[in-house]
Amino acid sequence: MAGGSREPGRTVTSKVLAILETFEKSRGALSLTDIAERSGLPLSTAHRLVNELTDWGFLSREPNGRYQLGIRLWELAQNTGRQLRDAARPYIQDLFSLTGETAHLAVRAGHEVLYIDRVYGSKRVPRASRVGGRLPMHATAVGKVLLAFEEDWVREAYLNRQLERHTAHTHVDPKKLAAELTRIREQGYATTLEEVRLGSCSIAVPVFHTGRIGASIGLVLPTSQAATMTRHLPVLRGIAAQIERATARIPLETLLGSHVAGTD
Repeated sequence: MAGGSREPGRTVTSKVLAILETFEKSRGALSLTDIAERSGLPLSTAHRLVNELTDWGFLSREPNGRYQLGIRLWELAQNTGRQLRDAARPYIQDLFSLTGETAHLAVRAGHEVLYIDRVYGSKRVPRASRVGGRLPMHATAVGKVLLAFEEDWVREAYLNRQLERHTAHTHVDPKKLAAELTRIREQGYATTLEEVRLGSCSIAVPVFHTGRIGASIGLVLPTSQAATMTRHLPVLRGIAAQIERATARIPLETLLGSHVAGTD
């Protein structure tokens, strides 16, 4: 019974993480019963751990008795990718100012895209991600760029996974996706059209660091602008070059954090 747990195979740490994970896909507060069911924990265990997490500020309890993530967890999360975010923030803001479109910065976290920073435009575009959110690499422009310029073994390992289909337009055929990644490497940018959310398209370019892929920056636009979104490539490439210069002296592992740069 690992870690003295009364449930074989589950440590206290794994139980706490299971509780926090229940909030990952929830857009609202959860009841204690919800948390227990989604984490697979007995109600008594969930009650004890939720109370402790609340005392530490990692969860907060609303007047109606439901729970949501606490401010303390948000404070700690701000350190994730902080050096990259702080260095790139002025340029992401410039990208938004010069294009008027929602602009974001992303890195690879295992087999997913992790969004480090984002500046939202005023146009009504379906939102599939948020700062700190993750999406599959094969369904996003920033993700396809990161995957295309990664080492061969990373790309091959990803293509051997079961690829999730978000919409009818998501590219999930491994052979076709491999050919698409080859084209992305040749042309230096990636695009998507309603692969994550209907009503939106995206375009992205790589941000290199000492010859290696470090991050990706991109724009999200309404589907109605899909035919003309490549007009933003000069600005995207110019901003990427500025970020590369601004981060050149910071070691990549320090810039991203070892847990972000890892492969999971």
